Amino acid sequence: MKVLKKIALILVIIIGLVLITAAFTKKDYSVERDITINKSKDSVFNYIKYLKNQNNYSKWASMDKNMKKEFIGTDATPGFISSWDSDNKDVGKGEQKIKNIIEGESVDYVIHFIKPFDDLADAYMTTETIANNQTKVRWGFSGKMKYPMNIMLLCMNMEEMIGNDLSIGLTNLKTILEK
Repeated sequence: MKVLKKIALILVIIIGLVLITAAFTKKDYSVERDITINKSKDSVFNYIKYLKNQNNYSKWASMDKNMKKEFIGTDATPGFISSWDSDNKDVGKGEQKIKNIIEGESVDYVIHFIKPFDDLADAYMTTETIANNQTKVRWGFSGKMKYPMNIMLLCMNMEEMIGNDLSIGLTNLKTILEK
């Protein structure tokens, strides 16, 4: 009986330490990547403003060729929704909605992850003229992990995890647009 009490006490202490640590751990994360594409800003923006086109370059869209996709609304306008549903646990289920478009400049999205966890994140893509036929494209992603799940930010490198996926997507975008 004394052994069980000691084990229970140790478990309570460990859980308490985790919860206390989570209370002092950051909850927000933000990741951004960019690439220069040898095309005019107009032609680049006119491609990226269509959310359906992300299926051609996003790493996430290519992780399950059998995922179910659904589109609601008029693409390249605020309110357009692209949803996905996959049996692949790394893909899950969710939807991305165009929140705002500043023509020729930026597209803002809200992403609702439904499975394997329920969460919201913001994303954006921007274009900037570098030279006559050169455009810098920035793709950013930010979110907030709720307490006590934010403890995972101590062992998850969001900058690397999401950043690598954004870089792959941007490289794919560059390849498509420079053909």
